[in-house]
Formats: sequence, C-alpha cells, structure tokens
Amino acid sequence: MSSQSAFAYSATRKNAGALDTTFAANGKTQVYFADSLFSLANDVAIDAQGRLLVAAKVGMADGTRFGLARLLADGCADLTFGKQGSVIGQFEPGFEAMGTKVLILPDGNILLAGLQYENAHRTLPALALLDQDGRLVQGFGDNGRRVVRLPGDLSLGMRDIRLPLGVPGAEACDVAIQQDGRILILANHHYELADHVGMLIRLDVEGSLDCSFNDRGFVMVRHLLMNTWLSSLTVQRDGRILVGGSINFPEEGLLARYHPDGRLDDRFAVDGFMTFKAQGHGARVSRVVQQNEGEILCFGSSREPMHCLTFKMHSNGRPDSHCNGGHPQRREIGYSGCQWTAAQLQPDGSVLTAGATIGGAEADFILGRYLPNGLPDRRFGKGSGYTRTRLGPSLDTATCVAAHADGNIVVGGYSLHGNYKAVIARFQG
Repeated sequence: MSSQSAFAYSATRKNAGALDTTFAANGKTQVYFADSLFSLANDVAIDAQGRLLVAAKVGMADGTRFGLARLLADGCADLTFGKQGSVIGQFEPGFEAMGTKVLILPDGNILLAGLQYENAHRTLPALALLDQDGRLVQGFGDNGRRVVRLPGDLSLGMRDIRLPLGVPGAEACDVAIQQDGRILILANHHYELADHVGMLIRLDVEGSLDCSFNDRGFVMVRHLLMNTWLSSLTVQRDGRILVGGSINFPEEGLLARYHPDGRLDDRFAVDGFMTFKAQGHGARVSRVVQQNEGEILCFGSSREPMHCLTFKMHSNGRPDSHCNGGHPQRREIGYSGCQWTAAQLQPDGSVLTAGATIGGAEADFILGRYLPNGLPDRRFGKGSGYTRTRLGPSLDTATCVAAHADGNIVVGGYSLHGNYKAVIARFQG
C-alpha cells in the first residue's frame, strides 16, 4: 500500500460517521415529490449504478399516497425516473396508501411494498412492481399492483393515528424475496383493541397468493396466544425465515423462525420462538440481521425508558454469552429516549444501524456501527460507536440505512421544516 493510500484509509476511518459534504448540499438533501404537502422516507436501496431509490409516504391534497423516488449518486433527483424523479400513486383507485419498503430485483425491476388504507381505521398490505423507468409492470398482479386480501379479512391491520411520528406503532409491512423469486410479506392483523397477530404471507412471482406455503398461503404468528406484533422479516442464507417484533403488554422482544415452506422451525430457541426482556425492561425488535457465520443480531428499543437495544444470539436462537454476558444491551443516547429502527450487514461482518433520539427538538438522526462480536465499533463516531446528527431546526427521524460499494453510508428519514419532508443524508464510512 502506498503512503498516499494509507493516509486516505486512515483519514476515512478517523472521520467515519461524519456527514459526507460532497453529497448534495453539505451531506443532505430533501427528496422531491411533485405537488406533495408532506413526505416521510421509510426505506432506501442502492442500485448497481449507485442511484438511490426511496420509498415514502406522501401527503397530497386528496390524501396520502405511496411514493418512490430515485436520486443520482450525488443526491440530485434523477429526472429520467417517473415524473420529475418520482412516482406517486395508489395500490387501488380510491384508497390512500403509503410505501414502506423497496427492493431491487435481479432483473432490475423495483418491488415496492406498503400499506393501503382501507378506511379510517384499517390497513391492508400491498405491492407494486415497477420497471427501471418507474412504469408499472403490467404482468404483475392487477396491472402492476397487488393488494393482499386474505380469507376472513386476516390481512386487515390497524391504522395508527394516535402515536407521534418517530415512535413505533401498529403500522408495519416488510417484504423479502426467496431464492426462487417468490415474495414473502410481513403484516399484522388487528382483531380488536389490543389484540394483534402477526401474519407471514407468500405470493408467487406474478403476485398471486401461493397456497403451497403452509398449505394456505400464510402463517399466523402468535406465541402462547399472546398479543403479537411483527416488524422485521429476514430470509437466511439457508432459506429459513426469521421474523421479529414483540409480544404481550408490557412488551417483550420476539423472534420466530420458519422453514422455507412455512412450517415452524421448532429447533430454534424454544419450540421455534425466542422472547426476552432487556434487563427487566420491556423490549421491541425492529430489525434482525444474520451475520456471516450465521449468528443473529437484533436491533430495536427497550421500554420505560426507551433506549437503543442490541441483542446477539447464536444461529439456534440461544443467547451468545460472549456478548454482554448473553444479555441484551441497552444504550442511552440523549435525554428523552432513543431507538434503533434499521440495520444492514456489511461485507466485513460489521453492522450499520440507524435510528433516532425521541422528543420534539431533541429528535435527531443517530447512526451506529457494531463489530461482528455484537459490541459497538469504537473506531466509528470518534470513539463512541455512534454519531448523532441534527439536520434541521426541529424533529429529525431516521428510518432506514444502506451502504455504497465504497463504504459511504446513506440514511433516510424525515425532517420537520414547516411540514415533514423526506430527507436523505450521506455519511463517511
């Protein structure tokens, strides 16, 4: 390695976690959705050309819509995509909607997952498949879109209008692709007040319910008949399916694992389920990552008070006693509470995680990096293992994270500037 290269590497490591001021305007940019009243970025993905795809909830004059925007690698809107760089739409005419997750498929098409607001109180999971120009792929679902309705209204969830933005609520929809291209969807069914059950649903590549999955097309995820809420869906490299969330009131963290065909993997943890508290406090899992050696890292938040939560376990669902003595780690950032909401495994085995501090003007982006052993990476954030960044004068909330091939880190979320605006920031890796 030349002395020049060694110096560049050292400088990058020293500044890891700092805003990359070469991106957009001083490291951050608002995501433009034409004629929108507000926008909230919920997920970000990076395509093979380094362009950023942003899934969002977009407020229009006649209600909320799903949003999908594409930015160039430098943070400028990609005006060749959709209309002025974005697509704003509904999963079915006449219904409000939101976008929650975006995946770039091997053929270059873009799968957007989200929720359709069936009425003022209920939601349904939904998908849209778009090509690289932002046009709906007509051969998928109903002219490029699919709203998932299960028998007995089992896919109906609850629309959460009570909690303030930035605090995890009942609305959730995640999506993952199995090795054969079939689509897994995670959602939550609402029976009545304070009674939820998680739903794991599979569609075929054309968007129809795949009834070969658990012999009915879906699995109801519920542990010990307790109230169950799911937020995270991960397909392991061996094809088995991990879901994460919480059970009960007060909440306990939850993991469950299923075989690729929908059968419960009863060799995982205790009869297929792992539940835990965080040092006597409530817990909720927001994101689950499988590490390179098969180990599992959970990220989320503890309760009362709300702190960032990390928990490392072996591939069989048993706690890793070499990491914090086999107990969940709680981390306090700020005075009013904090949470991890997103995580992504890196090629070197480290894990990036993003979230926010909680509480009005105290709400800022937080970005962390963890070592493969599950402990904070002290080379990141000037020795703390995390950075806290205020993007605007008021509330900033990070919801998603992704990394470029060069190691730089993209974090998406929203910031309050009169109205909420979807924002993307880039940090040095």
